[in-house]
Amino acid sequence: MSRPRFLPDNFTLALIAVVVLASFLPASGAFAGYVEHITTGIVSLLFFLHGAKLSRQAILAGIGHWKLHIWIFVATFVMFPILGWALRPVLSPLVTPDMYTGVLFLCALPATVQSAIAFTSMARGNVPAAVCSASASTLLGILVTPILVGILLNKNAEGGDALHAVGKIAMELLLPFIVGHVMRPLIGGFLQRRAAIVKLVDQGSILFVVYSAFSAAVISGLWQQTPVPALIGLIVLCCILLAVVLTLTTWGARRLGFNKEDEITLVFCGSKKSMVSGIPMANVLFPAASVGAIVLPLMLFHQIQLMVCAVLAQRYARRPEAQDEGSAMPMIQANR
Repeated sequence: MSRPRFLPDNFTLALIAVVVLASFLPASGAFAGYVEHITTGIVSLLFFLHGAKLSRQAILAGIGHWKLHIWIFVATFVMFPILGWALRPVLSPLVTPDMYTGVLFLCALPATVQSAIAFTSMARGNVPAAVCSASASTLLGILVTPILVGILLNKNAEGGDALHAVGKIAMELLLPFIVGHVMRPLIGGFLQRRAAIVKLVDQGSILFVVYSAFSAAVISGLWQQTPVPALIGLIVLCCILLAVVLTLTTWGARRLGFNKEDEITLVFCGSKKSMVSGIPMANVLFPAASVGAIVLPLMLFHQIQLMVCAVLAQRYARRPEAQDEGSAMPMIQANR
């Protein structure tokens, strides 16, 4: 029996449980140091596994559609930051200053990989192009996000400049990804047969990072400093931001003359923000005491985008077959 559409999945429930655990039993002292080291290790393992999973054939299949990729990157790294900055006078009164810092950080993040591709496939979009754009967005974000954060917040990363942050992120995320991709001929087949391993590390890494981040924030007084009206305001803010982005990407795809498959890819890849990349980056870019409040907008936005895009993907999927144009469908079928 399938789960009702609007009920949270098991991972969302686990995420809530971890936040509750960190609120009542936060990691502190020497234990917090152990949790931090474990978290860094499991996140690096995650990017190693993703590097081993990504095939060069998938990249080559989608890389030729440069116009679509450019506009996805524009949506992710230009449109989102501009919206976050431009809407600040209107939306910032809804939340606390640290929360809006988190909103600006969210706007600077790369796109998700798994959910963007999954929704594109569900909606019968251009899957190879989605694979290429979402994967490239993750790698590009390692370099671009710290720079955008410095511009949007008019400050450098914790304890140093943006180059230091890029170097640290590259060592923890990019290097394991490259090593994993180099080892793909040896372990790629095993990982394809054991997809549950990657999913376990994927979700486990987020749970560890959320526990570590919220523990530090709770010890610093996160919940005492976060009024209930600000939490409600944050939900409203995330809904407004997502609605504006979905509207602009849909309108832009049609104005640019993309077919329906490419429109779907632009909408789903251009509107996503990655929690897998975002939370580890927040640990590098911000003081530990403020990370909890800063990643809270990302966590809420992530859940809202999943629920809204699930409905939107089903709506796209119900369109008649005659509306499919171009060569996207053969490529999708070839990847199944």
